[in-house]
Amino acid sequence: MNGAEIFVESLRKEGVDTIFGHPGGAILPINDALYQAGMRTILARHEQGAVHMAEGYARATGKPGVVLVTSGPGGTNVVTGLTNALMDSTPIVVFTGQVPTGVIGNDAFQEADIVGITHSCTKHNTLVRDVRELATTIKEAFFIASTGRPGPVLVDIPKDVSTSECEFVYPDTVHMRGYKPTLEGHAGQIRRAADMLAAAERPVLYAGGGVVLSGASAELRRLGELTATPVTNTLMGLGGFPGVHDLWLGMLGMHGTFAANTAMDSADLVVAIGARFDDRVTGNLEEFCVNAKFIHIDIDPSLIGKNVQVDLPIVGDVKHCLTRLIEALTSIQKDWHVDHRTWLEQVRTWKTEYPLGFDQDPDGELLPWCRDT
Repeated sequence: MNGAEIFVESLRKEGVDTIFGHPGGAILPINDALYQAGMRTILARHEQGAVHMAEGYARATGKPGVVLVTSGPGGTNVVTGLTNALMDSTPIVVFTGQVPTGVIGNDAFQEADIVGITHSCTKHNTLVRDVRELATTIKEAFFIASTGRPGPVLVDIPKDVSTSECEFVYPDTVHMRGYKPTLEGHAGQIRRAADMLAAAERPVLYAGGGVVLSGASAELRRLGELTATPVTNTLMGLGGFPGVHDLWLGMLGMHGTFAANTAMDSADLVVAIGARFDDRVTGNLEEFCVNAKFIHIDIDPSLIGKNVQVDLPIVGDVKHCLTRLIEALTSIQKDWHVDHRTWLEQVRTWKTEYPLGFDQDPDGELLPWCRDT
């Protein structure tokens, strides 16, 4: 098989059924192979739009979104989408065309060092220099994009790699010495988290997009109900907890509710679950939750302690960690609802007295805005 055919077969092995992109000279061999294989391709009017389409596809299906664009401007146009996917932890794999390997570095027509350009806005990126490495590189790209903290991966494919031939062998597994995400939280740390929750008088569960990505919505609800602890979500975490639940505070932060922000400010324990303490949530870090201790659960160790110093870090997959935390909590003899009655009554008062709303004249023009009343 030539490289273009290997590309198509590799995508089939990964279960890819849709590709977003825009054609160009450096990827014409791959475009031809995709057409002959009958693989569904969505033509975007701009490469940035193709990446955003792939992000939406990934969020809707749970599978990595796939993008194919040409070299030079085709590659540079994906930078905004890659950055967005990295910030939002969205699994996508972007394939860019590149000038032939023999002229890389010679300022050839539509040449751009896309690997260098995207180093800071991808989870991983790489240049394929030999067609014999193509299948393995694609396997690794999908593995990296969809495991650990999900994110964008870019694979740069020179035109001569797509036309060169070799035997097609697709690996069944991936073994990367430098990449082994921690999935199971430390048992001792989880036990300590259970003890801290049991000792807290005004706890808050602060849940981010990691809950959604991990598929841990049921575990979050169980944790909140078991411990009678109010829950607030970040923008990326919306949907991770029922919005009509009595324990839900609404979204927190700059664009959040009075109840959520006031509860966070009054809490003596904040359990951050798959969230990253971004500036839209914390505001002035010196004044953020000054009376609270912090437990931070996240699969990405680089996020723990990055913005807020935490008292108890737990590195691992959110779903696994919450499952083990719930198990530890069930062994604690405590009437959570009685102990948290005063705290929950205060939270309900904030929700009742300061709801989101706006003044609307029944006979007047609709007002497309809202404020805290």
